[in-house]
Amino acid sequence: MIFALAFLRRHPRVLARLAGWSVLEALPAVLSGQAVARALDHGFLAGRPAAGLGWLGLLAAAILVGAVGTHRTFRCLADLAEPLRDELVEHVVAGTLRRAAIDGGGADRSAVARLTHQVEIVRDTFAGLIMTLRGFLFAITGALVGLASLAPVVALLVAAPLLAGLTVFVAALPRMAARQRAYVLADEDLADHAGRAFAGLRDIVACGAERRMAAEISVPVDAQAAAERAVVRMTATRGISLAVGGWLPLVVVLVATPWLVDRGLTAGAVLGSLIYLLHGVHPALNLLVGGLGGGGVRLVVTLDRILRASSAEPVVPGDPAARPDSADVTLRGVTFSYGRRAEPVVRGLDLDVRDGDHLAIIGPSGIGKSTLVGLLAGTLQPQQGEVRVGGERTGRLDVRTLARHRVLIPQEAYLFTGTLLDNLRYLRPDADVQDIDRAVEAVGLRAVVRRLGGYDAHVTPDALSAGERQLVALTRAYLSPARLVLLDEATCHLDAAGEARAEQAFAARPGALVVVAHRVSSALRASRILLLDGEAATLGTDNSLRGTSPLYRDLVGHWSVEPAGLLGDADRLQPVAGARLAQDR
Repeated sequence: MIFALAFLRRHPRVLARLAGWSVLEALPAVLSGQAVARALDHGFLAGRPAAGLGWLGLLAAAILVGAVGTHRTFRCLADLAEPLRDELVEHVVAGTLRRAAIDGGGADRSAVARLTHQVEIVRDTFAGLIMTLRGFLFAITGALVGLASLAPVVALLVAAPLLAGLTVFVAALPRMAARQRAYVLADEDLADHAGRAFAGLRDIVACGAERRMAAEISVPVDAQAAAERAVVRMTATRGISLAVGGWLPLVVVLVATPWLVDRGLTAGAVLGSLIYLLHGVHPALNLLVGGLGGGGVRLVVTLDRILRASSAEPVVPGDPAARPDSADVTLRGVTFSYGRRAEPVVRGLDLDVRDGDHLAIIGPSGIGKSTLVGLLAGTLQPQQGEVRVGGERTGRLDVRTLARHRVLIPQEAYLFTGTLLDNLRYLRPDADVQDIDRAVEAVGLRAVVRRLGGYDAHVTPDALSAGERQLVALTRAYLSPARLVLLDEATCHLDAAGEARAEQAFAARPGALVVVAHRVSSALRASRILLLDGEAATLGTDNSLRGTSPLYRDLVGHWSVEPAGLLGDADRLQPVAGARLAQDR
């Protein structure tokens, strides 16, 4: 509720307008009993029907004024509910992305429930709760003020049962909140299970596991249904509080009517008192019990769940004190597969990439090149063996440290809507214009900068071609402080000259460069080449691989084999000990 109260404090003008129109809306509640009592006592019973009709006409006018107030309150309500929804959506999205970036785990499927179902619950119930509390406060105040001015003794008679009903209701609120909280958690659990099942639906059908999956899904379904039934059962408590606080005062007044008349209370005053109870106190209490006991509890529980789940500081994996001391990458006995029973994509791989190296990775499509790059980058962790960057295991490094020491550019370059300068400085916010100019010239982005109108130009991803987006991403990576650069077909949308210029710029940059080659020329520029063939990983140079690997000759379109004696020792094949790679999934 702290979030909701803080939100309301940020909108004082809307609240002031809402209160003003609510006063007009409550006008019939204040005048109803008085108008009827005077119409009866001073009009119809006194033989003056015109006076009686005049008082009823005054009440009718008050009802019309109240209707205008009601209409205006809904306009004010929209000015509160919609901004609240926008803030919650921003809160959920920011929290989910922050945790995903830091944790590096899979998708948070329960965030879908928070973003859609739960945010809409909060918006609707927040609007309903504002109307409930506003309506209760103004209606009950108007009715009790009118009742006290008309018949103070009746006000005293109804005070005790009214307070008793409110006490029963308030005492039950904690149990209502607990059951509603259990329902919200069950709803999230069901969304999470259903999301995993839908994501693997094709595999479930292929394996004939429909019944098993249905049995697993039935558990959270039943739990959610049980939690919802528990919430519904609390309506009995709300009914008891409404009966005690809303209907019992009416019975008390009816039973006490002879005594009240004997003490001089007029027939009009008795009827006016009943009108205050029937059309003021009872509807107001009914509004409070129904709105706060239903929507109010849902609001508190659901809002608390959204804020807790979205604001919880994610646990940063790894040791923040661990610091790589170079761009060296070492793989020892690395095995990786997508699933416990899946064939390993990488098996027992040993590999060394030294600071200053320029390594090209080649192989048929789907052979595991991107998987290997993910292992080098630390975005994937091996099931066996270890990957070290600068002497530190990647699993021991937190994501912030990894981001400072290596940069990975995938095939589809990521840009965000904003200025070109913001996109270029994303990995190095303190880069000055001279540094940016050098990076732009080195990578070959200058023509794009001129076309866009300079660094302050506003860009959107769809306004640039795929090649231009890659050049922006490459320049951003060049500017970054990371000494290990991993390019996973990051130049595939550039022409051969543009690719050569970008790769040569990175090769001249301090650190190590690993490239998943898109063209043969990219492999030829590397100092070493790692060939993946689905069974083994072979490390060599262009000359050594041409002389010993039919697959390499096939890939580069060169089938002639030079005599073995023409190969120098430095060019001879270097098999990677113990390395095997399977077909990438």
